[in-house]
Amino acid sequence: MLYQAYQAQSNLTSPLRLLAQFASASALPLTGKNSVLRQLAAAGDVLSRMRLTHSRPAFGIHSVVMSSGVEVPVVEEQALKTPFATLLRFRKEVPVRTPVQPPVLLVAPLSGHFATLLRETARTLLQDHDVYITDWNNARDVPLSQGAFGLDEYVDHMIRFLAHIGPGAHMVAVCQPCVAALAAAALMAEDSHPAQPRSLTLMAGPVDCRVNPTEVNRLAVSRPIEWFEKNLVSHVPLPHAGFMRRVYPGFLQLTAFMSMNPDRHRQSFEDMYRSLVDDDHDKAQTIQTFYEEYLAVNDLAAEFYLETVSKVFQTFDLPRGVLTWRGRTVNPAAIRKTALLTVEGERDDICAVGQTVAAQDMCTGIRPYMRAHHVQTGVGHYGVFSGRRWSQQIYPRVREVIHQHAA
Repeated sequence: MLYQAYQAQSNLTSPLRLLAQFASASALPLTGKNSVLRQLAAAGDVLSRMRLTHSRPAFGIHSVVMSSGVEVPVVEEQALKTPFATLLRFRKEVPVRTPVQPPVLLVAPLSGHFATLLRETARTLLQDHDVYITDWNNARDVPLSQGAFGLDEYVDHMIRFLAHIGPGAHMVAVCQPCVAALAAAALMAEDSHPAQPRSLTLMAGPVDCRVNPTEVNRLAVSRPIEWFEKNLVSHVPLPHAGFMRRVYPGFLQLTAFMSMNPDRHRQSFEDMYRSLVDDDHDKAQTIQTFYEEYLAVNDLAAEFYLETVSKVFQTFDLPRGVLTWRGRTVNPAAIRKTALLTVEGERDDICAVGQTVAAQDMCTGIRPYMRAHHVQTGVGHYGVFSGRRWSQQIYPRVREVIHQHAA
């Protein structure tokens, strides 16, 4: 009944938000700075934006300036599509005789938000690479007839996507998919798969949550997996295409994220209101753009959510050497031809320092000169893959590893 209650509440409040949006859009351009009417219009604008959406926002990457200084158009292409995800390619229309750039599969998290959360990551990588991304579908839009989607299917997608891109690709995983990305690379290495990645970059991921546990990790082990299934999993209601599919609703994950820093979010909405009252368009737009992305939620298939909580956060299967894929034990030591870079943020309160670098100890088959680790000072979780330090300090390390081991 949880999802049904949420849907009913959303349906009831939708007219109020639409009215506030209309009133604000009509009044703000016509009111004087700091007038009472402008304050009411600004409040209406903020109210209309405090809502969840369930559709993927646009990436909006229409062009990129390459490292050569040349700006080129970018076109989104669906390279491969499954019921649960699309392999999306950002194809650059480059001048003739431009050197071929290494292909990169950017693996986006499936943890309550859409792949567009990595918009800035993708845009930065596009300077020097041919970028593909895992564009995960909203589980509530996938018909029940398409079957289940668990951790095995998640790993399947990485292997299938790399095979589609072909030999010579590199893989960059951000946050939650680091475990599955390492598993996919290990399985492909053990099979001598021709498309096994040339390099694997793991960024701020929960490879070994026993190390330096965060509040997120402590919450995961505070209750048995049966509690998560009983209290956090719900059935998709009508009229959605995934009617009756069991999901972990994205609105629950967002609530959990926001509850970690409630004062910061409250302050952000206050700043948005004040900026609208003061006619500071640029500042208001920055905050609005962030929350348009942040409040777009993606439901997770229940199988994937429960298996991730259980195997990654509760029983630590990968670092204990007991993680399996379709009954087959995953062996990171089998990786020999793939270079490994691990990246962590000094202030990361979601995947703390030590959790991602743990992959280095598991990959004993990789020669020392093919391994690297980077701890970025002064950044939290999101700063590892977005913002100034990502583009100026972390990305050069990522680019160096990829180009060092390019075909």
